[in-house]
Amino acid sequence: MANIELWGGVECTVNRVGKQYFDQLLQSGHAHRITDLDLFADLGLKKIRYPVLWESVAPEHPEQYNWTWATERLNRLRELNIDPIVGLLHHGSGPRYTSLVDEEFPQKFAQYARAVAQQFPWVTYYTPINEPLTTARFSALYGLWYPHAKDDLSFVKALLNQVNATRLAMKAIREINPNAKLIQTDDLGYSHSTPALQYQADFENNRRWLSWDLLCGKVDQQHPLWGYLLKAKVPESVLLELVADPCPPDVIGVNYYVTSERYLDERIIDYPWHTHGSNHKERYADVEAVRVQSANPLGAQKILEQVCDRYDIPVAITEAHLCCTREEQMRWFAEVWDSASLLRKQGKNILAVTAWTLLGAYDWNSLLTHNNGHYEIGVFDLRGGVPAQTAVSRFLSGLATDQERHPLLKIDGWWKRACRSVYPPLSECPEVWDLSVNQQKKQENPSVQPLLITGATGTLGRAFARVCDIRGIPYVLLSRQEMDISDAASVEKVLQKYRPWALVNTAGYVRVDEAEREPEACYRENALGPAVLAKACAASQVALVTFSSDLVFDGEKGAPYLEEDLPNPLNVYGSSKTLAEEHLLKTMPEALIIRTSAFFGPWDEHNFVYQALRAISQQKVFQAAADAVITPTYVPDLVNATLDLLIDGESGIWHLANQGNCTWAELAELAAKLAGLEASPWLKPVPQETMQWLAARPAYSVLGTGKRAILPTLEDALNRYLLATEFPVRPSLPPQEEEVQVERRLSAGA
Repeated sequence: MANIELWGGVECTVNRVGKQYFDQLLQSGHAHRITDLDLFADLGLKKIRYPVLWESVAPEHPEQYNWTWATERLNRLRELNIDPIVGLLHHGSGPRYTSLVDEEFPQKFAQYARAVAQQFPWVTYYTPINEPLTTARFSALYGLWYPHAKDDLSFVKALLNQVNATRLAMKAIREINPNAKLIQTDDLGYSHSTPALQYQADFENNRRWLSWDLLCGKVDQQHPLWGYLLKAKVPESVLLELVADPCPPDVIGVNYYVTSERYLDERIIDYPWHTHGSNHKERYADVEAVRVQSANPLGAQKILEQVCDRYDIPVAITEAHLCCTREEQMRWFAEVWDSASLLRKQGKNILAVTAWTLLGAYDWNSLLTHNNGHYEIGVFDLRGGVPAQTAVSRFLSGLATDQERHPLLKIDGWWKRACRSVYPPLSECPEVWDLSVNQQKKQENPSVQPLLITGATGTLGRAFARVCDIRGIPYVLLSRQEMDISDAASVEKVLQKYRPWALVNTAGYVRVDEAEREPEACYRENALGPAVLAKACAASQVALVTFSSDLVFDGEKGAPYLEEDLPNPLNVYGSSKTLAEEHLLKTMPEALIIRTSAFFGPWDEHNFVYQALRAISQQKVFQAAADAVITPTYVPDLVNATLDLLIDGESGIWHLANQGNCTWAELAELAAKLAGLEASPWLKPVPQETMQWLAARPAYSVLGTGKRAILPTLEDALNRYLLATEFPVRPSLPPQEEEVQVERRLSAGA
């Protein structure tokens, strides 16, 4: 039996909220970049889910079509030998002249489908309507999308309209192309529950099949939801017509996410308000099963087995995606891929796994109800304005040839680790991935390669260790006594002992003013040390990342410094960092150099923001420079972004700082404001010259970037800092964060 295929998909939702349409293709820029298709082809895709959407082609009149965009793209896919799976409606409700509850919706949609088939008679694969059940829930049961209904009758009508529209569309398409194939997608999860809510879970576990059951003609008098559908005013004749004249899919398309499996619990006091819902009999919380300690999610393999057992039809995973860190994205796709591959080897008719959101997605954290530009990275990263390769895209490219996987894929994803539990909340993730103090992980998996981290006593080194614990990245945190980075023999001994896949160097001389008195010590730690590491890592093929500073610049530019700007330091510390950059770029061009600035974080009390807030909260005078403009950087953002770039295999100089610049005094004032503190009269803005600094500082050292290294805004970072620390006022969450989990707040009653 042949191996499963790799398919791809572009997030292409055009959904309507009120009078406004949200268009993912416009947000991602794919609407204007045909060159993206060549990047997709390089992944080795056999098929791609691709939009020819009703709302875009015929937005104003059912017989006025604009085929220009679709013709150009589909023809290019044909040239690239990628079969398009054409989608005609993706979480949409159609153009303004119809809706999901329009009596004539099926006929209008079929007319459009016929027009598409006439325009592209060579297209074989279709998903006329993506996820009919999910779209009906969001649009007509929860009221999130147009037509914003919230009742069972509207939900059932919207679902049946989409199912009948699909049947009529495929009949129309097959009159043009008799060989056309229907690949019908829907989200497929599973509802777990407490014993008291088992009846509700049973109802939802039957409802999850409805799209496919209706198309396959399985909904007859013996179907468990027959009575529910009749109660929702569906005439028996309508259901029996579907039984007599079914339109079974040629492929069942399963969209499965880590959040697809749910847990229902009547003890709502144990869960946040946004998880509370009702079935009109009782209230209960509806949360992701993976986040409940007592729940045991089925996982992709068992979900696929259920599909194969229910339908004698080929199956494909038509969406596999996780919004998370880079290694977790790969772990999720690898788990789904391996599950599908295993079942295929066992004789199950699994065809493919689809890498969804090739370009990422926007605003799904608010379920597409707000247009805030909240971006989830996909297979490619768009933050630099054009698609950039990541570790995920390289991983996918190697699937067909069974290339060796990244060492981090030997570790289970967070959904299988103890830290998955949120309900009940754990005070701290109990896992420790420091192999130098915890040999358990290494004994369980002796082949695991760690990440080496230097600077065990420093703020940044400890931050990397903490984040690695959270992300499930095995590491060894090294003190100077364990490895002297300026001693080649010491470095070589440690590399031979641990055989790491990468090394993060956070060690170094950090006292900017004292460096003026101790230049030899500063150059030894900041310039010689990284040079020694670079030579050893290059020889051992170990990836290396080290840190530089905004103080390599003199401040004369007066505009944000980019990676290619030439350094001209004003002090010894900046000179040591400049020399280190030169050595690394010469000795190990593939090394990653991160320039950053003025970092602050929740895990130490030595940073500027903490000191400023403590003084102001205690009503003590706090002086801060008012004539030095900087780009403050939140340590968790810095560490996570650095790890992602390291895993991506990036090299050269990168600038990492939060968006937004300010003076030191303005930083203190903003932090105080967000914390609910009155900065005046305790905050005293002063000139640099009054600070009695020994080392000269640039008046302007703002870091910009010409790359995709875009961190969140400074205000966003400060809000998260305050949430993580002792300072008094918890900032109110913006609307899009408050509404993240409203997906299933209301459930159709059993």
